[in-house]
Amino acid sequence: MFADRRAADIAAADDAHMKEVVGHISIVADNRPSNRPGRLSEVTTHPTVGSITAAMWAAYPRALAEDWDTGIGLTCGDPAAPVKTVLFAVDVDDSTVEQAVAIGAELLITHHPLLFSAVKSVAADTPKGRLIHRMVQAGVAHFAAHTNADRARGGVNDALAASLGLIDTRSIEPAPMVPMDKLVVYVPRADAPALVQALAAAGAGSFGHYSDAAFLTDGIGQFRPLPGAEPSIGEIDQLERLPETRIDMFLLRQHRNQVVMALRAAHPYEEPGFDITEIAPLPEPGVGLGRIGQLAKPLPLRVFVARVAQNLPVTAAGVLATGDPDRMISTVAVCGGAGGSLLERVGAADAYVTADLSHHTAAEFIAERSRPALIQVAHWASEWPWLASAAGVVEAAHPDRIRSVISRIRTDAWAFHLPGSLDLGREDRF
Repeated sequence: MFADRRAADIAAADDAHMKEVVGHISIVADNRPSNRPGRLSEVTTHPTVGSITAAMWAAYPRALAEDWDTGIGLTCGDPAAPVKTVLFAVDVDDSTVEQAVAIGAELLITHHPLLFSAVKSVAADTPKGRLIHRMVQAGVAHFAAHTNADRARGGVNDALAASLGLIDTRSIEPAPMVPMDKLVVYVPRADAPALVQALAAAGAGSFGHYSDAAFLTDGIGQFRPLPGAEPSIGEIDQLERLPETRIDMFLLRQHRNQVVMALRAAHPYEEPGFDITEIAPLPEPGVGLGRIGQLAKPLPLRVFVARVAQNLPVTAAGVLATGDPDRMISTVAVCGGAGGSLLERVGAADAYVTADLSHHTAAEFIAERSRPALIQVAHWASEWPWLASAAGVVEAAHPDRIRSVISRIRTDAWAFHLPGSLDLGREDRF
């Protein structure tokens, strides 16, 4: 729905670009803090670092992160510390840390982790150690959502697609469903509510914004205690038949051990009857790397590239594109950050928007002229639209109790750009 509204909002701008497209803009990065106003109601209590990061984990589950993605989650800070102001930024560096301190933010949430590459020391005389010491001393906690936010529904790639006016989007590389189990257990009917409560407390029956989900079926159970048993119900060598309830609950596989421990502790039987089935890992709609969708109406490549430039933050490198400027574009693929790994999956698109493509990778890809046009943007710029989405997650979890500030500091690695001065004319292309 948001993407549809976004497409309508920018359609008029596209018409203007049909006649005139800015050919070249070069600008030095502007490192000025944001003055974006936030919202904060007059309340006497505030959310905590822990409650805010819990909302982030719910929106961007850890299970969606790549195995190699280290440093996500809480880098520093006390989960019990109260929070009034949150700063959202793509990167955690000297400029965004100082911005967090300057605006009085108790929590800095970024896309890129601070401890992404291995470190052997966080001493204050090391680059990363300096940042950690500064945040700890200033009372600023830090949390990062990286590849989990890339894959999640409503994450980095959905935000990028929406900013460019794409509708009817789907994942380029769908992520398999988070590993799930189904638990079935039988319990005397009178004990069913207490057992469901214990299992739910251990993590069963929880999905997104729902908890305590269970299906209960009444029936008749039977068993015969054998010598050596210590039955809570029934007698040795006597067949016992009694009303029982079958409880079905789903759970994340990572919670399996703790759920089984809770089951054994809460069940009245000496040997409770239960089974656990692993659910097949089917692709989850709308979750995965990249997005591919449609434009509300076809556009020439030059006009769509202008749209990209207009709707993403200014950077030194700007926007680069391959192909015929008059080629009509209807289907667009996007991948925030480095998207070279998806090149072989975007053949159905007319254009592919991403970052960090090398010369050789791009040249080999476009050698086949039927392939999509490539549109390269700055890594930082492609991920910046997500900040508003992340702020929305926190604000929805704590309505009117958080002042959220989106950083406008450009932390892109490239600071300025100069066009080449040796003009070779047009003999480089035939």
